[in-house]
Amino acid sequence: MNRREFLTAAGATIAAAHFGLAAEAESNLKPMALGLLIKPADGPEATISRVKNMGFTNCFFSLDAYIGKYTPALADELGGLLKKYGVTATTAEVVGPGRLVWDFEDGPSTIGLVPPDSRAARIDALKQTSDFAKLLGIGQIQTHCGFIPENPRDPLYDETVLAIQEVAKHCAANGQRFLMETGQETPTTMARAIKDVNQPNLGVGLDTANLILYGKANPVDAVDIIGPHVHAIHAKDGRWPTDPMKLGEEVLIGKGLVDFQQVFTKLHKLGYTGAVTIERETEGPQQIEDVKQEKIYLERIISNLQNG
Repeated sequence: MNRREFLTAAGATIAAAHFGLAAEAESNLKPMALGLLIKPADGPEATISRVKNMGFTNCFFSLDAYIGKYTPALADELGGLLKKYGVTATTAEVVGPGRLVWDFEDGPSTIGLVPPDSRAARIDALKQTSDFAKLLGIGQIQTHCGFIPENPRDPLYDETVLAIQEVAKHCAANGQRFLMETGQETPTTMARAIKDVNQPNLGVGLDTANLILYGKANPVDAVDIIGPHVHAIHAKDGRWPTDPMKLGEEVLIGKGLVDFQQVFTKLHKLGYTGAVTIERETEGPQQIEDVKQEKIYLERIISNLQNG
């Protein structure tokens, strides 16, 4: 074993020993347990009870509406509701504050930790979220890091690596992983950033559709590159962009181009045991009906995989 391999193995051992919140959350769930992405600020009890009533054991918190409003009282409220309904919150995510444009024209200058003008505020928001999530026993913090330059000599690349490193260290001190959500960067660029950040608690939140919606990769192939780093999954489906200024279309799971059978099979072989979070970007009653269909679709694939 050479020095780099030794350090990688040692880092993995340290991560397993010290990122206790993440390990504790995972131990409460079955491998690849289906969960639901929710925004508790839309109504904490309504959203958390919906998770339970729809037959899910876990959820993924989207907390942007709470940035700057985190309090111990809010943690007590959300924690009490999670306990009341027997739901595990696996991950907390924020992508703000500041302007966010989810397209190819303004996206590079508004999304993630890459844009210099919003970087400091977003680092602060992620640290706040990490501290708040610790009160809830949530072991993973996730964000979009943005259109990370594919050219490692671009000055923005080094600046982004340092920003990710700063957040990852803060999360590590709270016993948490820090996850980069796939989307704006190619899997190769993400793998390079992980290597250069060089923090054992840094991982990937795999959004199966985003890789397609941004035209970056087929998620089946992406797992070959970043699969060992995946610690969370957004189950979502979509189609390639046809307008070069706009993202592809997100669609009902099973109606798009994501081969969930292959993605899940590869991750299963890599030892992935985390949750599989359904994210459906519709609203109201239609979202609920869509999620019900998606749950049945994914349950069949996961059951066949685990019992096959």
